Amino acid sequence: MATDHTPRPANLAPPAPDFPWPDGKKCALFPGFDVDAESVWLGMDRRNVDRLVTMSYGGYEARVGIPKLLELLARYEVKATFFITGWTVEAHPAACESILKAGHEIGHHGYWHLRPEPGDLATMVEEVDRGFDAIKRVLGVMPIGYRAPSGESFTELLALLRDRGIRYSSSWRDDIRPYRHVLPDGPGPLEIPVNYSFDDWNFGITHRMSSRALFGREEVLSIWRDEFDQTREWGGVATMIMHPQVSRRPMRYRILEEFLQYVRRYDDVWWTTGREITEHFEACERAA
Repeated sequence: MATDHTPRPANLAPPAPDFPWPDGKKCALFPGFDVDAESVWLGMDRRNVDRLVTMSYGGYEARVGIPKLLELLARYEVKATFFITGWTVEAHPAACESILKAGHEIGHHGYWHLRPEPGDLATMVEEVDRGFDAIKRVLGVMPIGYRAPSGESFTELLALLRDRGIRYSSSWRDDIRPYRHVLPDGPGPLEIPVNYSFDDWNFGITHRMSSRALFGREEVLSIWRDEFDQTREWGGVATMIMHPQVSRRPMRYRILEEFLQYVRRYDDVWWTTGREITEHFEACERAA
């Protein structure tokens, strides 16, 4: 099949509307955590199932990462959104149940953590449906939010997600405020764009796949503070992509804590979840 390279925007949605944040807040902080456990390594290569040191990177998540993260969020009274793969829910039900019990939102993150690829909708149907089934069966909830594994998407996938009841996606990188996707047959899910600078995988675990060194505390904090400051100035949403197997390592634990302390200095920040942003956006759409 020929590929259409006609010059046009990849995203047909208009720029994000300038809806006000609730209670006169200037910007929003959306703490989002991707709970992959070992599935991220299986999604890269199923043969990793017998590479037990590789698998142990993901195993850290349930053994140490999630409990420590929940302790930290409770200390600062932060509610977050946890995007969880179906594989992780089935492999580590107690860890995932502890997230739900702590009052955090559960989001959909695929099943095997497979990167969505255009032209292979059948695989994505299985990924999405199997992920829904695992989350509903084990945790008893139906997510309304989705974050694409490895941060990829395509038009047919957005339509599939909408038709399965997903009200928002948090995967794209092309705005600083939420907007509504435009699909060939009508409106698509809301998009709460992510910020690449807040993806801890880039700073704390790429050494497993390349010769790139780990980023130290000052480098990461400097990036996060500067990115947040300008996002706040522009009135956007600082959407985080954090992974318990990365940011809950002992030294990196302190980085996130210091960043939360830094943001707490401002009283004009809306600390929120994907569900709350979606409900607010939908209310603004209705009012408009």
